[in-house]
Amino acid sequence: MVAIFDYRLPSPPLREYVRLLQIVGCEFPATMPVLPVKAYWPRAENCLSFFPKDPEKVAYGLDGNPIESARSRLYGQHTVVTNRHVGRDFMVFQVQFQPGALFRLTGIPAHELTNTFVDAEAVFSGEIRLVNERLSYTRHYTEMVAIVEDFLFYLIGRARKQLRPIDRVGQFLLQHPGTVRLDWLADQACLSQRQFYRQFLEREGISPKVYARIARFEQAMKLKNAQPAKDWLSVALELGYYDYQHLVRDFKEFTYLTPNEFLQQDAHAPERTFGRAET
Repeated sequence: MVAIFDYRLPSPPLREYVRLLQIVGCEFPATMPVLPVKAYWPRAENCLSFFPKDPEKVAYGLDGNPIESARSRLYGQHTVVTNRHVGRDFMVFQVQFQPGALFRLTGIPAHELTNTFVDAEAVFSGEIRLVNERLSYTRHYTEMVAIVEDFLFYLIGRARKQLRPIDRVGQFLLQHPGTVRLDWLADQACLSQRQFYRQFLEREGISPKVYARIARFEQAMKLKNAQPAKDWLSVALELGYYDYQHLVRDFKEFTYLTPNEFLQQDAHAPERTFGRAET
């Protein structure tokens, strides 16, 4: 079995728009009859993903019907768990955008992409079709970085919307997802509460409150993966939950399972086959 787990910052000029580049590849032998499935919990993210090898299938919920992904897709903000069914020779190059960046690049209201994904070629047409072709012919995955970054520079040169203070608020919530009053956040964005709510929904796809909850939930999952011996109560208190039941409520809303039940699902993820965990 062969695996690639490469998480890197983009080139400095791209960082206003892009948080992270994630390249994950897993090649499984023909002797493995059942391929692992990734239970992908909700994260505070909007992404552009490329699949230069075997395609991925996505099932909504943990027991839904898998939908085959296109060679590249725009992935909106999700509030529900999805099951990611990988191929035998699987690779994803994922561009994780800064808050508000996908809206700025495309002009598509983010709430139109919430809990769904679309074929990126339907949005970017021939330009991204060429990128998909070039990625499929690379000899080593590191060659993909320049191809994808060149495309991102192209998109930035055609950006539809400007950076606004509300985008900085989104970045603040990623780092500080604890309870923050809506009126204070609106003030930081130089907006009324009504304007702030409407524009946040347009740029992030969900309300500020739900966005902050998902950002904190993501931190909880990664903390538990990094420190598996830490009990869930300690995880909850460290990240500002009122108590363990408060964390359980988010688990049931976002994954339909309790924390320990979801860990059992996560144990079947592709990276676990290689002794890795998302941290």
